[in-house]
Amino acid sequence: MGFYTELFARPRPKEQARYRAALALLNAMNSADRADIGIKPADFPRIAREMSTRQA
Repeated sequence: MGFYTELFARPRPKEQARYRAALALLNAMNSADRADIGIKPADFPRIAREMSTRQA
């Protein structure tokens, strides 16, 4: 049921900007950096979503 809530819920505007920035950061990494921390491009949306919800 949580999937449907996430699918249809609109993100907050400030979180959306943070999400885009985090996704851009992940996409800018080269493959060696990705291999060092053990993430794959398929994980980018989940990781960016987690990064955008964290408070600085």
